[in-house]
Amino acid sequence: MLHLCFAGGLRVSELIGLTLENVTLQPRPSILVFGKGRRERSLPLWKETARDLRAWLSVRGKPPATELFVNAQGMAMTRAGFEYILEKHAKAAAARCPTLSGRTLSPHLLRDSCAVLMLQATRDIRKVALWLGHADIRTTEVYLRMDPSEKLEAVEALLPPALRRGRFKAPDALIASLMADVRTAPT
Repeated sequence: MLHLCFAGGLRVSELIGLTLENVTLQPRPSILVFGKGRRERSLPLWKETARDLRAWLSVRGKPPATELFVNAQGMAMTRAGFEYILEKHAKAAAARCPTLSGRTLSPHLLRDSCAVLMLQATRDIRKVALWLGHADIRTTEVYLRMDPSEKLEAVEALLPPALRRGRFKAPDALIASLMADVRTAPT
């Protein structure tokens, strides 16, 4: 569930609302996601994500819920249930990686992480907006500010102004105007 949330850049509502009928594992693994404003998008799945979904489906059983992810009672996963699972796994990760200790991992952080990685991979903010299901590209522009490597590349792409080496010699007209200013300045 965490893998799919990250790999798909899904909102929690999109993840917990994902139904079995909207998951395709053959021939090309993909999911059909219904986002905000009833917008839908079809997302291909990484091989690893499809493998994890197949493993989940083999242990999921046949509960009455049509949603892909269910809780221990066989009912549809809730937002609170997802947050509980994320917190549990974040604590386990912090035990192995001390730099995670004291950090808050939110469900939306998975979506943001996916967006930044997509931007680094594609270098195209429009593709990231399509992947995330943003109606307006201005919503996606926040990820440009999050990725410092984008700024560094922009600086490196610019050529500094050409500077000539040597001594500066002021033209006679400039020296004359400066001298006139000095003579007329009040003392």
